[in-house]
Amino acid sequence: MPQTPAQPYDGYPDREIESLAEFDEVIATVGTLAGYRVQAVDLTARTDALLATDTTGAVFLGCPLAPAADTHVRAAGALVFPPVPGLPFDPYRAFLYTPDELFDGLADGYDATPDARTYAWFQETKANGDVFASMLRSVHDDAVSDALDELLVGARVVGVMGGHAMARGTAEYAGAARLGRSLARAGLTVATGGGPGAMEAANLGAYAAPFEDGMLEEALRLLAKAPTFTPSVTEWAAAAFEVRAQHPGGGPSVGIPTWFYGHEPPNAFASHTAKYFSNATREDGLLARCTAGVVFLPGAAGTVQEIFDNSTPNYYESRGEPRPMVLVDEAHWTRLLPAWPLLEALAKDRAMAGRIVLVDRIEEAPDALKRAGN
Repeated sequence: MPQTPAQPYDGYPDREIESLAEFDEVIATVGTLAGYRVQAVDLTARTDALLATDTTGAVFLGCPLAPAADTHVRAAGALVFPPVPGLPFDPYRAFLYTPDELFDGLADGYDATPDARTYAWFQETKANGDVFASMLRSVHDDAVSDALDELLVGARVVGVMGGHAMARGTAEYAGAARLGRSLARAGLTVATGGGPGAMEAANLGAYAAPFEDGMLEEALRLLAKAPTFTPSVTEWAAAAFEVRAQHPGGGPSVGIPTWFYGHEPPNAFASHTAKYFSNATREDGLLARCTAGVVFLPGAAGTVQEIFDNSTPNYYESRGEPRPMVLVDEAHWTRLLPAWPLLEALAKDRAMAGRIVLVDRIEEAPDALKRAGN
């Protein structure tokens, strides 16, 4: 008859151990690993602890183990998913990515970075249809979602959506950065698609929020020397890291990009990056987590898709009360890409009607978001 796993103490209600410090604390405080999930923690130096601890029903996800510990925990009823050698990413990772992690090795060119190497692996395995690789991608994306949920517990998240084509050095880019700064200073967690253009600008604004206003103006001038990520991602990213080096300790924000759009690199101003292989998982997850609403800046097909991906749960109230939606630039959304008239038609006689707003200038967006949320 299987043993009932010990109930964890209040510090670990989800039974997840995600660092060596957490492992040591559970061993010292609870005295058992029964029923716990140990995620991407190197345990090669904890063999004695593992040999002396109950691991019934435990699961070890991508944890390096010494041979003696591996044999012991399996025999005791634990399930072990060993690390997968040769990958440019960890499918079992416990935390979101940082810019420093994704762009490690940038001095040798963007192609040398983990971000670029992971995209190359994705392209290769997607083309050959390797079922093991597709499983690893799914495991990775689920781990990223778990880490993202843990990060955002209790946060009031506002999404800023917009196209990747918005160039540094333009008035539009500066406006998107000031929007991100305003939202962050209002106590909101800024979340974007994590890429270049409008997305980078909003993450930059959140990064600049703790500093005096002049810091953002200086950053905009520095970034303008590499306006877009073409023709050189290396130069584009290096300019961002120069800003970060001159102004360390910026404010937090979230970027949620995808390797599906591998030609678009992630930006270096989102302190927490939830990067996915599956664009569908990424899109739905990004919008679902925007609990305080979404601001839609001018964009093309991707932004139009996001507008209606977000309007559907608002229409059906499948996520509860409709969340605010603010569209910026009247000409863009009524004439160039007339999403607004359709959105208005959908909202008619629905609860979401009072939660959708069209403004002409980006400076109006924070107040519009606040009004729509009341």
